[in-house]
Amino acid sequence: MIDLLRSLIRIESDTKEGANHALDFSANWLEDRGVTVNVLENEGHKMLVAEVGQGKETLIWNGHLDIVPGKKEQFDPYIEGDKVYGRGSADMKGGCAAMMEAFVGITKHADRLTKKVQLHLVTDEETGGSKTSKYLVEQGYTGDFVICGEPTFLKIGLQAKGISQFFITFHGKGAHGSRPWEGDNAILQSHKFHELLIQQEWTKVSSDYYDHPSINLARISGGDRFNMVPDTCEVGYDIRFVPGQSVEFVEQQLTNLLKEHFPTAEIRRRGISPAVTTSDQDPRILQLLDIMKDETMLMGQHGSADTRHYAVTGAGAIEFGPAGGDWHGPTEFVSISSMERYRDILMEFAFYTEVPKEVYKNANEGI
Repeated sequence: MIDLLRSLIRIESDTKEGANHALDFSANWLEDRGVTVNVLENEGHKMLVAEVGQGKETLIWNGHLDIVPGKKEQFDPYIEGDKVYGRGSADMKGGCAAMMEAFVGITKHADRLTKKVQLHLVTDEETGGSKTSKYLVEQGYTGDFVICGEPTFLKIGLQAKGISQFFITFHGKGAHGSRPWEGDNAILQSHKFHELLIQQEWTKVSSDYYDHPSINLARISGGDRFNMVPDTCEVGYDIRFVPGQSVEFVEQQLTNLLKEHFPTAEIRRRGISPAVTTSDQDPRILQLLDIMKDETMLMGQHGSADTRHYAVTGAGAIEFGPAGGDWHGPTEFVSISSMERYRDILMEFAFYTEVPKEVYKNANEGI
């Protein structure tokens, strides 16, 4: 498994071509070990699907082979103690390598499976996942429960904030920079809007796993010259709302705020995604809790993963993967022992048949 991970890290999969190369390598690796794979392509992005088992229930393991850019030396993996260092080691080639080895393991004992298990390897998660994971869902590759192997330190990320990204253009009135009182500064309008936005009651709402939504003023563009009052300003926001809120609710609040205070402003949507709201009473969550006992805990994720593409079908979806650190950073690493434990948990979970009644009882009592 570690040799597989090191081989994957050496592939510079921070471009579409590189990610496709990593996908082809993974397909060959699986085929060499007796796994039948189906490689699909959408708009030049490759993805892999493999299936084993039988039964009414379908379990999906999802992993992405694309990574963020790194320095040349980060594609030369090395080991220190329990850690494998290298770009993509944690996010998430470590999880992919463990999933691939686990899938080979259950394939050798397919007659024991009472459910179908699908392995999905994809190549564009870091840029939104619309060309691969979303495409797979649209093509009918869906299941009852989905595990995305993002690095979670073996904790179960059963919820994720929803996303509303948008641009707002504010319109003011130009004037000479020496006489700003004769104009209407559009940049200052955007500043006033931000102050009003963060005072809204809905931006302070909490839930079981989150203290509040997050509001990131991500982009701003306005003004041309120092001696001119800017008459336009465009800002870009990334709002992550908590489960229980919705895209429609957030956008209505924004529209109301603009109509009341900035009637000439224009809002333009960039991207949206609903929150992931897998229940802590989902039988598959209880199965994992039974397997891991005190080794894990339930949590909510602040970021977003390909879970959101599967969750829209009603499937239970979680982020669950090995331990690592500094992903997207210069010293990214994944824990070897955590990868090994993760592989074993995936295999045990695939063969799991029924949750003991005591587990349901304890869960309902909050134990």
